[in-house]
Amino acid sequence: MNRIILIETSTSLCSTALAEDGRVICERISSEPRAHASMTAPYVMEVLEERGMKVSDCDAVAVSKGPGSYTGLRVGVSTAKGLCFGAGIPLISVGTLDTLVWQAIDGGLLPEGCRHIVPMIDARRMEVYTATFSPDGRQLTETTASIIDSETFKPLLEEGPVLFIGDGAMKCKDVIGSPDAHFVDCCPKASSMLTPALKALEEGRFEDVAYFGPFYLKEFITTTSKKKLF
Repeated sequence: MNRIILIETSTSLCSTALAEDGRVICERISSEPRAHASMTAPYVMEVLEERGMKVSDCDAVAVSKGPGSYTGLRVGVSTAKGLCFGAGIPLISVGTLDTLVWQAIDGGLLPEGCRHIVPMIDARRMEVYTATFSPDGRQLTETTASIIDSETFKPLLEEGPVLFIGDGAMKCKDVIGSPDAHFVDCCPKASSMLTPALKALEEGRFEDVAYFGPFYLKEFITTTSKKKLF
């Protein structure tokens, strides 16, 4: 029997789940704006209490490592590290793009004859965090921050149907404009982390709780207010 706490906070959606023996047995999801800091830890406690369990009853905590929202990732990773440190259990990280890919595969969202899956996390304007995956979940290209235009995915689309999935997918729909392009607008959910998290658990691929940090892909940039305070 294995039990994993799953935490996904990389986008506007805040979600946690509890998995036991390879299936999700309970979860919590909120799309309330800026709810990550106030809801992530309570949600974890709620799913555990629902099953009459403690953190130490679990075999690992899996958390979204990014790319994604700077603040959301920090909240999720901090929460996961605290749980692991306190209970003495391993930390697993799952890429945000991997979660979206398995959300498509496990959710039966692939179009007929799908040749590639392209998860997209919204960055800004026409920029997204993305990579290309095979229909069985293998990552084929490096994760990049890409500005999308009509030529970006032309070679992929010439091979056949492509699924674009994530909160950055729909803003690219009109630009990509191909009949072989299929779009699903969604945020990654904690429950969809299960397949890669289980594989990491089985292979013993754990993060160093003391030194692990989110994969931001791009440096966080602060701005100085132009308003005069005095």
